[in-house]
Formats: sequence, structure tokens, C-alpha cells
Amino acid sequence: FSGDAVYMANENERQEYVLNENGIIFVGNAKYIEARGWYYGQFQDQLLNICLTMLDLSLYYRQDAAIDVSRRGDPKYVGRVISSMINGNDNDNGVLLGKWQGSFHSHENPSRWDGSVVILQKWRQDNYKPVQYGQCWVFAGVMCTVLRCLGIPTRLVSNFNSAHDVDRNLSIDKYYDSSGKSLNISKDSTWDYHVWNESWFIRPDLGTPYNGWQVLDATPQEQSKG
Repeated sequence: FSGDAVYMANENERQEYVLNENGIIFVGNAKYIEARGWYYGQFQDQLLNICLTMLDLSLYYRQDAAIDVSRRGDPKYVGRVISSMINGNDNDNGVLLGKWQGSFHSHENPSRWDGSVVILQKWRQDNYKPVQYGQCWVFAGVMCTVLRCLGIPTRLVSNFNSAHDVDRNLSIDKYYDSSGKSLNISKDSTWDYHVWNESWFIRPDLGTPYNGWQVLDATPQEQSKG
């Protein structure tokens, strides 16, 4: 209803960002953009139970269950918990383990996934051990499923030539010696592409101008809050 923090007035937007179980994820590079089909399946059997279990397994719940449960009406808080739980890099029983290099032998190559349901079901069947492996678009696809399942309008965003500023100085740093030879000492990088999520909710903590689409990124990169 209109008083909800996640209320969208436009029916077409509700159909797309909450109820749509199928979508396209754009990957590749700026000169060759590929459209991958993705099945979110947020209304499939047992998906809601899996998503609620995800909340109960989080480090936030383990640290203080009463406070965690009391904040579950706040989409800002729930989004942060879920973004942490989609990846398994925090030793928190997260859903997916990320891998970008080396062999994917004996585990699933991230490029083989085409939907969230099988990943979430495998996570539950394996007693909540991280599924191997995921990369940015897989994290984003699963995150979209979970947040839509919980009633939070969510979409995916793909960015090409995606600058990754590790030291947070708002620039991509490159170093050269006196002869003009490039020095490989910067940790900053520019990825071919990156995929993350945006969820729609109001921001009473920041004020009305900040209501609307909020960035959430489940791909494990730098540590967050330690």
C-alpha cells in the first residue's frame, strides 16, 4: 500500500521490478555486449523459506537476533544483510563463492548458470555451504531473486569499462617511470563490465530527494564494515 517504504505507484513498474520472473543480464565488453537470459523464479516453491533462512543465518542475526528481527521492516537494512549473504566470502554461510581466475574443474563455471532457483536450492541441499562458483552477474541475478521474493522492487544494472577505484581517491591511477614505461604498482583497475543491483525504496534517513533507486552490490570486493 502507499505507506510502504517500497511502494511503487506505477503498475507497469510493479509488474517489472517485483513480479517478473524472467529477465536479461547484459555482459561482455563495450564493443561486444551480450544479452544473457536469466530466470529469477522468485515465486517458486520453497524460495521464500530459503530467503527467510538466509536472514537467520546472517552475521547480523547471530550478533543480536532481537535487533536484527526488529529491523526487518526497513528495506535499507534488509538490502544490506542480503548483499552480504549472497556471497560466501565473510564466513557467514553465504550463497555463492566468487572465483575469477584459474580452473573451474569439479565445480560449476559461472558462465553456465542461467537462473537463481537452482543455485538457491543447491545452497539449501548442501546445508548452506557456498555454491561454487559465481561472478558479478550471478551474484546480481541471485540478489534480484531474493529481494523480489521479499517484496523489494529490484533491477540489475550493467556498466561497461567499469572503473574500480580501490584506494577511494575517485580516480584510476596509473604510474610510469622516467622513460614512459608503465609501472604495474596501482591496485586500481578497469573491468570490461560489472553488474550490480538497484532496489527502490524511500530514504527517511536522508530525506525525500534521495527516495528511489538505491545501489546494492553483492559482489565481494573490498571489506565492508570490517
